Amino acid sequence: MSDEKQGMDRRSFVKTASSGAALGAMALSGFHPAVAKTAANSKIRIAHIGIGGRGGSILRDMIRRTNQDDAQVEIVGVCDVYAKRRNAAAEKTGAKPYEFHGDILDRSDVDAVVIATPDHNHAHIAIEALKKGKDVYVEKPMTHTIPEALELRKTVHETGGVLQVGSQTTSNDNWWRAHKAIADGKIGEMIMSQGSYHRNYDTGAWNYDIDEGAGPQASGDDHINWDLWLGPAPKRDYSGERFFRFRKYWDYSGGIATDLFFHVMAPLNIAWIEPQIPYKITGTGGIFVHHDGREVPDTYTMTAVYPKGHMLVLSSTMANDHHIQGTIRGHEGTVVITDSGKFEDSGNQTRVIAQKLFKDEFVKKWGSEVVEMPNQEREGHMDNFLRCMRTREKPVLDVDTALCAQVAITLGVESYQRGKVLYYDEKTDSISETPPVA
Repeated sequence: MSDEKQGMDRRSFVKTASSGAALGAMALSGFHPAVAKTAANSKIRIAHIGIGGRGGSILRDMIRRTNQDDAQVEIVGVCDVYAKRRNAAAEKTGAKPYEFHGDILDRSDVDAVVIATPDHNHAHIAIEALKKGKDVYVEKPMTHTIPEALELRKTVHETGGVLQVGSQTTSNDNWWRAHKAIADGKIGEMIMSQGSYHRNYDTGAWNYDIDEGAGPQASGDDHINWDLWLGPAPKRDYSGERFFRFRKYWDYSGGIATDLFFHVMAPLNIAWIEPQIPYKITGTGGIFVHHDGREVPDTYTMTAVYPKGHMLVLSSTMANDHHIQGTIRGHEGTVVITDSGKFEDSGNQTRVIAQKLFKDEFVKKWGSEVVEMPNQEREGHMDNFLRCMRTREKPVLDVDTALCAQVAITLGVESYQRGKVLYYDEKTDSISETPPVA
């Protein structure tokens, strides 16, 4: 069978992606429902798409796995639009290098793909992979837009593929301890969650090194396929600033919201008993320190109000690293997720502190006004994905939970961009600046 019949080639992809029709085009590229094809005693054959900073870190972990005596995985392909990264990954792994992700997805011997491209390319690659029978580990954020998130959820449900979103905080035990504490009634009615993610160093503000000699006109290891990198993003001339520091620009990222707050929103949706989508969202902030041409704010706060009667406050800045304590507040008690406030710092225990008004009743029921719950070792995030590939179970950060986080943070971005409070109707998946009619 020719490449044209199997799927979308480079030229077709660039043409449809640049016209904004990439998601729809995936439906034309063939639909092959995923099946439980990974035998318990066979190696899982994985290909990596996107080998930049985060993608390189995941690849190093996967190489470590392949070097174990009882290795359960095999790296069979590496893909990046930047020749330097692609060739280095191929040399380290011995896997075949690819410039175009579609060539990997057309391979019948690939069981799963790890997608660690810039945010704006997550959805269309994940959707095509699922439709071609691959399981998917996609880095956070799950998608760049809400329509993409909805389409990806639909595709996962239709194909039966396993999709894990790479926000490893959801595999920390403190969130599951909080989940149990809330389910047991230790905090009473849930009122408000708060958290933060603060930084104060140059690369933390996404000012990564730029390879000055690299670009679409360069040759050899310096060559970058800019059109493939742009994908569904607006067409523009090559910019090293945009390529190497993409999180500073709206076309490819939501900045703080999607890079940092996803690590808070996703696990909160686990702690809250059931994943939830807010109906009222605000995003506000500005560029107060990093006046370097970036479009996204360096200081940002979002609030969200949920239909079940609680709210969320998240705070972040790129110019001060003092965190706000991470808590879930109830009417009768408070869950302290992390004292440092940084939600990736799980600590040794999760605490529930009684509210003064209910202290006597709390002590009578739970034995102390402060209940300390030691955090336990849990299955690693990638371990969970690989196991679920074999069992076909739902992974820790499945598409439904991740979608709730994605909708919230993306609505916050859009609220910031519009300068308006936004309202979301979950029944129609529509956004409005007008409050819903009671």
